[in-house]
Amino acid sequence: MADHLSVHDPRGYPPKVTGKRLAPRPSALDGKLVYLVDCLFDNSAAFMEQLRQWFAAHLPAVQIQVITPRESWIDDADMRKKIAADGNAAILGVGL
Repeated sequence: MADHLSVHDPRGYPPKVTGKRLAPRPSALDGKLVYLVDCLFDNSAAFMEQLRQWFAAHLPAVQIQVITPRESWIDDADMRKKIAADGNAAILGVGL
């Protein structure tokens, strides 16, 4: 009796990735609104809180607002529009 083993690769086929330029860096953050985006990953809320506290201690002239998408892993177009309309920068937090 011959043993037969089939192995399936769960990775599938990688998507085509097109590089994009980074957003221009602001010359200063004083008086600017920076959104801290809690991406709803494990511990990302704790990381965003630590980052907010760091800004408060080291760059108090920067306005900080923590924001979260409606769902994890789903694009939140309304959140992106709010950040683009009101914010000067955003930092995405994906947890520890």
